[in-house]
Amino acid sequence: MSSLLPRDSSRLGELRALLFDLDGVLTPTAEVHMRAWSRLFSEWFAAHDLGPYTDADYFEHVDGRPRFDGVRAMLAARGVTLPEGHDDDSPDTETVRGLGNRKNAVFAAELAENGVEPYPGSVAFLDRAIALGVHVAVVSSSRNAVPVLEAAGLRDRFEVVVDGAVAAAEGIAGKPAPDTYLEGARRLGLTAEDCVVVEDATSGVEAGRRGSFGLVLGVDRGAGHAALLASGADVVVDDLGDVVDALGATRDSAGSGSTGDTTSSDTTSSDAEDPS
Repeated sequence: MSSLLPRDSSRLGELRALLFDLDGVLTPTAEVHMRAWSRLFSEWFAAHDLGPYTDADYFEHVDGRPRFDGVRAMLAARGVTLPEGHDDDSPDTETVRGLGNRKNAVFAAELAENGVEPYPGSVAFLDRAIALGVHVAVVSSSRNAVPVLEAAGLRDRFEVVVDGAVAAAEGIAGKPAPDTYLEGARRLGLTAEDCVVVEDATSGVEAGRRGSFGLVLGVDRGAGHAALLASGADVVVDDLGDVVDALGATRDSAGSGSTGDTTSSDTTSSDAEDPS
């Protein structure tokens, strides 16, 4: 039973599935998101005399959250409330949805122009896990998850993608609620205790802890080891390449097999949105 294992990297050799956040864990798209958020709020705050937008604002209020939640949280931190608006609001509209759509347009342009290369250490970790028969899923707040995976050449590696479009369509609460990760486990036919949550954002780490997952593995891409540990990570690494060997060399096939039907769990969202 995974509950009897120590809550350290040794669990990676025993648990049956890895549930990966995308931006900042598998791909450096978090950097693109950071630039897009900075452009959005630096300009908007300056126009409304709200002071400078900083990287600390990103990590505290935006990182890992669904896009409109990030807009709402960042505005609330400055004491601002805007009308919610509608999903199809123009990027020039002064609503939560309008600002979110403005940010997404910047992100989409950056991705189209520059593409994205996955982190080599993350690919090594992912490919070792797949070779060992460990099940893998992406659980992302982003509605851009599928295009990003395709741009990075990783789409064919994942049985299950639970993204922002799935969450919106099915009414699943976003991070830091654990619901999207629980849905990823369910679609693999597994329990939370069977799965590792792999996250770089404090909100995602909190989701993993609140969901009582078998292990919460933090990847420090800027949030800081202390912040990730305080949010509930069991282990924090600078790069997933650091824990490839912890996955082991062989697996008991009876212990790593899926019990569920995953054929209907893929997402093919074409709706472009991002979380952070």
